Amino acid sequence: MTGLRTPSPTPTPTRTRIHVPDATLEDLRQRLALTRWPQVSENSDGRYGLRGAYLRELAEYWRDAFDWRAAEAAINVFEHYHVQIDGVPVHYMRRPGVGPAPKPLILSHGWPWTFWHWAKVAEPLADPGAHGGDPADAFDVIVPSLPGFGFSTPLAERPDLNFWKIADLWHALMTDVLGHPRYAAAGCDVGALVTGQLGHKYADELYGIHIGSGQKLDMFTGDRGWDLSGGHPIPEGLPADVHARVLELDRRFAVHLAAHVLAPDTLAFGLADSPVGMLAWLLERWINWSDNHGDIETVFTKDELLTHATIYWATDSIATSIRTYANNNRYPWTPSHDRNPVIEAPTGITFVAYENPPGVATDQRVRHFADSERGGWYNHVNLTVHEHGGHFIPWEIPGEWVEDLRRTFRGRS
Repeated sequence: MTGLRTPSPTPTPTRTRIHVPDATLEDLRQRLALTRWPQVSENSDGRYGLRGAYLRELAEYWRDAFDWRAAEAAINVFEHYHVQIDGVPVHYMRRPGVGPAPKPLILSHGWPWTFWHWAKVAEPLADPGAHGGDPADAFDVIVPSLPGFGFSTPLAERPDLNFWKIADLWHALMTDVLGHPRYAAAGCDVGALVTGQLGHKYADELYGIHIGSGQKLDMFTGDRGWDLSGGHPIPEGLPADVHARVLELDRRFAVHLAAHVLAPDTLAFGLADSPVGMLAWLLERWINWSDNHGDIETVFTKDELLTHATIYWATDSIATSIRTYANNNRYPWTPSHDRNPVIEAPTGITFVAYENPPGVATDQRVRHFADSERGGWYNHVNLTVHEHGGHFIPWEIPGEWVEDLRRTFRGRS
C-alpha cells in the first residue's frame, strides 16, 4: 500500500555519567594562564560594566584551585540520561520520587543558568519525607538542559530552536519518551516561557505549572523584541524613586537582551574562544541579577560559580545558548488557541521583591500582577511574593520555592 508512513520509533534514553575529558580541562587551564587582560582604567562604581578585580581573583581560582572532579562527583549523585528527540540532543538529570504517588515534574532553567541551578530543590521535591515534608507531596523530578545549553549539545541540526519549540520537545520527552500521560512543569527565566508555553498548548495534559515570573509569551515579538520598553521613553513627571527604579531595571537587563537578540554570533566568537571573556559575561549577570547585597559569594561560592561556568565552557555551548534569544524574536510566538486565559493550566508564581516593578511595593506585588495585562494571561491559582531572593529563585531561596511549588500542585489530579 502506498502513501503510508512507518511511524518513527520512540527514542530510548541512554543512562550516562557526566565526564569532562582531562584534555578539555588542561586546555582550559592553559587558556586561563594565557589570558591577555585589557588595559582599562579604574571602574570602582561599575559604570563601565563588570569590575575587574573580582574577575581576576575568580579566574586565578579557576586556573589553580577549582576542582571540577569534585563538582562532577556531586552532579553524578543524580541519574543522568541522553536522548535524541526530533534530531535534538537532550540531556536530563533525574531524581526518582519517593512517596505513594510521585507526580512527574519537569524543571526548565534559563540563561545564564544550567540544569545544576535546580540542584538545591531536586532532593526535597523528590523525597519530601527525608526533608521534613509530607511524602504525599513527592515528585519524580526531571531536569533537562535546554537544547544548546550544557550537555544538550551539539545543536547542529536545529539552529532555529526557541522557547516555544523547546516546549514541544519537552512535551514529547515527558509523554512519548517517558510515558507520562499527565505531568507537572515549572521553570524560571527563559524556562518560565517554556513552561508557560506548555501551559498554553498542552494544558489538558498538565497538572499545572509553577513559574518564577509571569511574562507574556509574546514578549519577544516585534521589531524591538530586544527592548523591554518597546522603544518608549521614560514618562515625564515620575517620582524620583520610580524614575531611578526604571533606570536600575533597564541597566540590569538591557545589555544582554540587546546583544543576544541583535548579534549573538558576533559576541559568541569572543566568548567561545576566551574562558575569561565567557566568565565575565556570565558573572556580570550572576552578580547583577542575584539578591547578594554587594557580595556575590553570599549567594554563589567560587566553586558554585565555576561549576556553572565550566559546564558552559566544557560543552562549548555559550554560542548556542545565547542564540536562543534571537530565535525567540526571529521565529515569533504564535498562539495555539484563542481562548482566555491564554495559559489555561493552573498556574502558581513565585515573585521576589528584588524584581518588583517600579513604584510597586512588595505587599502590593501580587495584586499588581493579578490586575495587570500580564496577569490576565494566566489561570493563576497561587501567587506568592518573598522579601528576599533574586532572579535565581530556586538557588537563592530553595525552601520557599519548594513550598510554593508544592502548594500549587497539592490536591491536583
